[in-house]
Amino acid sequence: MSYDLYYNLMMADTITFRPDEDTSRALSILTEDGTPVSAAVRAALIDAARRKVAKSLREEAEALAGDPIDRAEAAQVLRDMEALRAR
Repeated sequence: MSYDLYYNLMMADTITFRPDEDTSRALSILTEDGTPVSAAVRAALIDAARRKVAKSLREEAEALAGDPIDRAEAAQVLRDMEALRAR
C-alpha cells in the first residue's frame, strides 16, 4: 500500500476553528481533567450529533402520534398481530 493511500485512508481530517469566549470557557471545562483538546472536541461533536438525531426522532414520533391516519394504521396492525397471536 502506498504511503499516500495509507495516509489518506488512516489519517483524520484536520479542522481549525477560532473559539469565541464562550467556546473557550466550555473547552476549558471539558479539558480541566487533563482530557486532550482533540478528544474533548470529538466527544462534544459526537454528543451534539446524538442529541440532534434524538431530537429529530422525537419530533418525527410526535408528528406520527398526532396523525390520525397513522394512528389508525398502527391500531389495525396491533389488531392483526393480536389475531395472529391468539391462534
